[in-house]
Amino acid sequence: MVEDEIAGRILIRRFKPADYSRIMNLWQEAGLPAKPSGRDSREEIERQTGLDNVAFLVADLGKNIVGTVVASHDGRKGWINRLAVDPAFRNRGVARQLVEASEAWFETCGLGIFACLIEAWNEDSMRFFEKAGYEKHAEIIYFTKRKHPDV
Repeated sequence: MVEDEIAGRILIRRFKPADYSRIMNLWQEAGLPAKPSGRDSREEIERQTGLDNVAFLVADLGKNIVGTVVASHDGRKGWINRLAVDPAFRNRGVARQLVEASEAWFETCGLGIFACLIEAWNEDSMRFFEKAGYEKHAEIIYFTKRKHPDV
């Protein structure tokens, strides 16, 4: 299938609790680390999706979820997280549709800056976001503080 055939059949929609198991499998297939005992537990994902500043979107292709993205914002900047596409559906426009849907949602929230954090090993994601018009800021150093390892 070419990109146009896939793109025309994908429904970008909000996450539903029934999607949880498929999402966990998809993240594993896509090589994204997950913390199902902590921040990625069913309860935590459901809590996050209930927040006004979070849009957890899935790419649904005929009742099969082939991609995800978590769009969130801090009131100033939109953040793209957990962009994942089933390896069998990569390079067919799924990630592009998810990012465009995230950006459209950010705009409805009044935001004009969109950002993502990408781990250094994830060169595929860096190439994708550069092609999508995102600018790399190598001078930014990211710090975190975690209450425990599963958050």
